[in-house]
Amino acid sequence: MKKSPEPTDKHVGTRVRMRRLMLDMSQTELATGLGVTFQQVQKYEKGMNRVSASRLQQISDILHVKIPFFFEGLPGDSNSPRKKTEQSAPEDLYSFLATPDGLSLVKAFMQIKNKSLRQAIVRLVEDMGNPNR
Repeated sequence: MKKSPEPTDKHVGTRVRMRRLMLDMSQTELATGLGVTFQQVQKYEKGMNRVSASRLQQISDILHVKIPFFFEGLPGDSNSPRKKTEQSAPEDLYSFLATPDGLSLVKAFMQIKNKSLRQAIVRLVEDMGNPNR
């Protein structure tokens, strides 16, 4: 029977991936810095393997962030019942930002200095995402 990753491990892995992509760093480069294989980095990023405290410290040093970065946006106590929307919005955002397309979109959007153009783009994307508005 295949065990699914714990939500905290998945969240930390998503944050590792997001930061690695922000730095345009490959899994191989991170793996080399950690002294592991890129497959191990993949497992960390998917939450399939837990990241130990000492390994998280190494990752934070390599990715130039403080350890709390990996826990930002972490859903509350997994034992307490939550509404789907309350938990999924930040997770969906972090998952999106951990993709090359998501990160490229955000970086490109941040380069637009014209406020009215940025607002027009947001309206366009909102309309495309919700055609029934």
